[in-house]
Amino acid sequence: MPPDAARPGPDWSARERAPATRPRVIIIGAGMAGMATGCYGQMSGLDTRIFEKHVLPGGCCTAWSRKGYIFDYCIEWLNGTAPGNNANQVWRELGALDGKTVKNFELFNKVVDEHGREVRFYNDPDRLEKHLSEVSPADAPLIKAFCDDLRRFAKLTLHPFLTPPPLETWREKLATLRQVLPAFRLFWRTGAAQMGAYADRFADPLLRRGFRNMFFQDPQNFAVLPYLYNLAEAHNDNVGFPQGGSLGLSRSVEERYLGLGGHIAYRTRVDRVLIEDGRAVGVELKNGERHYADHVVAACDGVFTLHNLLDGKYSNPRLDKLFNDVLHRPGERYPGVVSAFVGFEGDVPAGESHSTTYLLSKFDAARLPGGDQGSIVVQLRSRYSDGFAPPGKSVIHCTYFSDYDYWKTLRISDRKQYWAKKREVAQFVREFLEKKYPGIGERIELVDVGTPATTERYTGNHKGAILAWKSPDADDLLADLIKKDRMRLQGLSGFSMAGHWINGGSLIKAASSGRFAARFLCEELGVPFRAWESGNTEPWHRDKLGHLPQLDKDPPLETAARPLRLVETPPLSALAPATAV
Repeated sequence: MPPDAARPGPDWSARERAPATRPRVIIIGAGMAGMATGCYGQMSGLDTRIFEKHVLPGGCCTAWSRKGYIFDYCIEWLNGTAPGNNANQVWRELGALDGKTVKNFELFNKVVDEHGREVRFYNDPDRLEKHLSEVSPADAPLIKAFCDDLRRFAKLTLHPFLTPPPLETWREKLATLRQVLPAFRLFWRTGAAQMGAYADRFADPLLRRGFRNMFFQDPQNFAVLPYLYNLAEAHNDNVGFPQGGSLGLSRSVEERYLGLGGHIAYRTRVDRVLIEDGRAVGVELKNGERHYADHVVAACDGVFTLHNLLDGKYSNPRLDKLFNDVLHRPGERYPGVVSAFVGFEGDVPAGESHSTTYLLSKFDAARLPGGDQGSIVVQLRSRYSDGFAPPGKSVIHCTYFSDYDYWKTLRISDRKQYWAKKREVAQFVREFLEKKYPGIGERIELVDVGTPATTERYTGNHKGAILAWKSPDADDLLADLIKKDRMRLQGLSGFSMAGHWINGGSLIKAASSGRFAARFLCEELGVPFRAWESGNTEPWHRDKLGHLPQLDKDPPLETAARPLRLVETPPLSALAPATAV
């Protein structure tokens, strides 16, 4: 933890602030949305502080260490890594990419079926069209139509991350219209088409399954539009992987926030929001302390905010629809993820794809505890950035979508069986990798396994969801939460919400929600909104990750080769804009 983060916090125990002092803002949660809110608040002359229950910043955008390995979970690609767009401007203002290199890949993902046939989703539309047509000549017309749409998306520069719609100037609105109107039919057509039905049009069964798993695993009720959008952004080198990965990103934003005069209190849980006469006036911590402010921003789990922090007494029609209806429909929120990090000596062959989705046989799929789909994603994380493994060693990350209730029930009712199932995951991964890379089993030094129950435990995400909502119904409601509600609740002033549950999934949307919240705050409190780029040019280095806590340990799992250490660690959210980050 940086020294500034450990310094004593300001004294906000008085109900009223002193005359001529800056407006005070309390932020609940030091995830990307919370820290972004704090950064923009500080730049605009507000006095902010963040309460965070964990020991690290970033929420799901984090990492942990074991025996010299760094297990980085969240970022798979980050929207806004290329200069010259508004997403990148947000990251520059937050200092997120300060001093960092960015890694871009030539393909998004590879999908391999149980018979060994493979399809590669290249970012370049010409190369993609050629490859897909070689895989299935019979599907050439549909392939050409998809790649033509990809070319159209690659020419667009839509990054609506700076200004919430209610505060846009006429000039900003006109600039957006100039982008949207010529491409309206493209957006309408690809936004209305569901990928499942779209993929079923292909004659080749590998393409039917491969298109669904273009983003690692099938998110199901997803439109075709986000696939095209993110492939196009990858083609433009705008969804790369930043040096330092997930925790590196969070630490950089934390450094920016602290440098602007903000304060983060770690290991500090907020139990409730203090309300007087329909106005939020502060928070009460778990230890009973009360801290007062002019405004409170909840940048944490949406269910926890409404049901716990506010005791179920405040909401609005759109949040009611989301949390009382949409949330309980199957497939409307992102599923949980089981992750297994594998640290091993040496590396795998240089020509291997950095990311591959393997479609499993029925036999193998049945062996994955709590699995929602018959597939597993294997990412060669040491190819993403230097420093994730000690010299001469490498890290592989294996993931699959999984049922939260399966793991939560086990953890509550039968802890021994819970650990046994985690061992089954570790054993499956070891055997699976041995088949793909003969001899790797003898080189594996440890395996870390996390479940959706672990995600909930360390991040507070409802049911271990990795990116909140994932349906068109939710998207429409989220848009109105910003446009019409301004991220506020009915009957409660001095309070707003930010983060995935309010602005949708992905790291750039989380950061953008903090910028939006700060802009609305400035309007309410009568101060001008200000933002400027960090300007920090110090090269990023591994020491900037700070102290990485050692979390709960489990007895070693003995294997035929050498013992694998299976430990309870926090799997973080899979980033993806669509599933990103």
